[in-house]
Amino acid sequence: MNAKKILSVLLAVIMCLSMLAGCGSEPEETKAPASQDSASAAQGATEATELEGEITFWHSFSQGPRLETLQAAADSFMKANPGVKITIETFSWADFYTKWTTGLASGNVPDMSTALPNHVVEMIDAEAIIPLDDLIDDIGRDRFYEAPLTEMTADSQTWAVPLYSHAQVMWYRTDLLEKYSLEVPTTWDELYDAASVIQQGENGAVYGCSVPMGTNDMMATRYLNFYVRSAGETMITEDGKANLTSQAAIDGINYWIKMYKANSPADSLNFNVLDQATLYYQGKNAFDFNSGFQIGGVETNTPDLLDSIACAPMPTLTKGEKQTGYETSNIPMVVWKNSKHPEICKAFIEYLYQPENYVPFLLSVPVGMLPALKEISQNEEFLADPTVQKFSDSMAVIADAVGYGTAIGMEYGPRPEAGLVTSQGVIEGMFQDIIVNGTPVEEAAGAAEAKLNSLFETVG
Repeated sequence: MNAKKILSVLLAVIMCLSMLAGCGSEPEETKAPASQDSASAAQGATEATELEGEITFWHSFSQGPRLETLQAAADSFMKANPGVKITIETFSWADFYTKWTTGLASGNVPDMSTALPNHVVEMIDAEAIIPLDDLIDDIGRDRFYEAPLTEMTADSQTWAVPLYSHAQVMWYRTDLLEKYSLEVPTTWDELYDAASVIQQGENGAVYGCSVPMGTNDMMATRYLNFYVRSAGETMITEDGKANLTSQAAIDGINYWIKMYKANSPADSLNFNVLDQATLYYQGKNAFDFNSGFQIGGVETNTPDLLDSIACAPMPTLTKGEKQTGYETSNIPMVVWKNSKHPEICKAFIEYLYQPENYVPFLLSVPVGMLPALKEISQNEEFLADPTVQKFSDSMAVIADAVGYGTAIGMEYGPRPEAGLVTSQGVIEGMFQDIIVNGTPVEEAAGAAEAKLNSLFETVG
């Protein structure tokens, strides 16, 4: 590994907060459908070659239902392939990130794993994983949505295979809009006005729109990105520079400061992703931005409100304009270069996409995880799920957003700068500097932009 790549990996160790961009905030439990015995399908998938060997699979799905469906698939695969042993180990996203970045030099990495989009960029740069074009072509490249594959492609090779997708959209309380005779906001100005009406009317019982800015997370970066993307710009320019001083960025900074001062709890200055999501789960935030994981969170925390939540497309600057600048997360699987049995990894990944395995996995968090395979959106079992049926309109909004969006900073393809903009707390520190210290917006934005560009030089 050359010096530049070693530096990149060392920098990666301090970037564990980027994992929060991938998953939003996930509820602790959602009811999982019963797993199915698909040993015959596993046998059919591997009958051409007798597989033999042991592999280790790391994933970050710590909730019971998701973990259980993956373990059931592994058990079935091993039953059909007696020469194979799959050991599954579960780590939080933060622990996974630390474990692979510190274990890379010693070879203490798995055979296959899940990842986040920013992880994949770093893994490619560290020459830690292998391309998976052969696997994708075997499964059927045209069965996958194009955007996730594009996001995982570098140097004309696809380095990861998408497992599921989700997107950030605007969630709101239907009961509060009805109570105050409000329409669903479609522009940022309408959102501010509606949030203000609810904030004043609820007299502190419900906040209009909480704005999270904690420096141990990337939520303020996410919120600023929403606004900047709606203006047709990006947080990282095509030539790899930070964008915090354009008119759109300055307008976005001013917008969220105004929203914070008028309609957000003072404590949200230090909120992380879980603090923010919990406020909505408990019915204390009228408007929020998150993925379909909101549904499970509300169901777990305040089930009586489940009939009063829905999502809508991200607001735009101009009335009637179509929003296309979404933040999406396409959660992939990768095969590690150190694996002695990549053929087993690939066979097992292909097996996971069998409907009898894949559909139960997706339905372990219904609407929270949208399928990476196009035909699953028409699968009868998938569509028959009660939560999918109940929130079919919201799922359609999220699915539409997935088709337009990318991870923050990856609008022009995979790049290591994207991990830095979301992991270093620079933008969060900028917001706190403006609010706490009274630093002028343009001055704080300029300093933050310069700091990011300096960081970018270490990986550019």
